[in-house]
Amino acid sequence: MNSIEELLARTSIIEDKLNYSFLNKHLLVLAFVHRSFFNEHRDWIEQHNERLEFLGDSVLGLVISKYLYVNLPAEPEGYLSHLRSHIVEASSCAQLLGRLEIAQYVLLGKGERMNDGRGRETILADLFEALIGAIYLDGGIDAAERFFFSHFSEALKEHLKKPLRNWKAELQDYSQKKYQKPPFYKILKESGPDHSKVFQVAACVDEINIGEGSGSSKKEAEQAAAEDALKKLGVIQ
Repeated sequence: MNSIEELLARTSIIEDKLNYSFLNKHLLVLAFVHRSFFNEHRDWIEQHNERLEFLGDSVLGLVISKYLYVNLPAEPEGYLSHLRSHIVEASSCAQLLGRLEIAQYVLLGKGERMNDGRGRETILADLFEALIGAIYLDGGIDAAERFFFSHFSEALKEHLKKPLRNWKAELQDYSQKKYQKPPFYKILKESGPDHSKVFQVAACVDEINIGEGSGSSKKEAEQAAAEDALKKLGVIQ
């Protein structure tokens, strides 16, 4: 029995954790096929999960956008956009995936397995989005919404209770007072496919790296770098 067949044999276990039963079990299996596994088994596997991830990213964005639009009627577009990007960033998606306790089923290549890929944030976030894409294709937008809110409605409510902080603005204010000049940001590295880039960014003052962060967009990575800088400078805990 190969890895795909083993995963197919465990679909009922995974579906119980998802609280969703797939009509097309192969969509569920595809969501767990990482590119590294596909690259090692091209002779008998036709796809990996990145197309599902691409779709799931858009579906998740729509689900969250609708929720914010309905539940925060007084907030302007800019704030809603900032809040949405914070909710759907890679670290948040990885945390949500962790709640489902299914990361051990992702199919990885040998190198990723040796590097403990099942605990890597980007792989978990990609799996989460691929699952949402798979559920959307299998049952439509209503099924995707039911899945998300059946598991994460309380987490989302708690998320919205926390004030949304603009780390870049806070770092700029601190830097102006401390160094009499604003910080600037530079990209250290880009990785991943075009539709799912991961940016590694440094926050700098006078060419000195004072913090680093990563994200699925430059803005997200810059916010993470600014937060990291504030922690390293002792401004926040």
